[in-house]
Amino acid sequence: MRTTEQALFKKRKSLTQRFSSRGRVNKILWKLGYIFALLGGIVVIALSLAAMIHYPLYPPVQVPLAGYVGIDVISLILGVVAVVGSKRINELAWGIILMVVGFLTGGIGGLLTIIGGLIGLLSRYA
Repeated sequence: MRTTEQALFKKRKSLTQRFSSRGRVNKILWKLGYIFALLGGIVVIALSLAAMIHYPLYPPVQVPLAGYVGIDVISLILGVVAVVGSKRINELAWGIILMVVGFLTGGIGGLLTIIGGLIGLLSRYA
């Protein structure tokens, strides 16, 4: 009787070890996605602030829907959304929101945000 209990205990331990290594990989992916999304948001904020003070980093873009607000303020708001949403990157809604934010902002910051959103979703569902 004692040997079967020991065998079951060893079997449970091996299953636990398998799941803990999977959790470790998910945690690493989450951290990587968080870093990418955070860096992307910081880059978007920095570039939009530079554009607000008319530092010529990229040519001005006219967006008719922006009106008097301007594309710089919109990209600043989207950068703040990317920084705030980077903590919740492994949730489905925030992963999709961050990918859309990255698409709307464009540039290197947008690309980093899109990559962070994809990696965050992989950490949740892989």
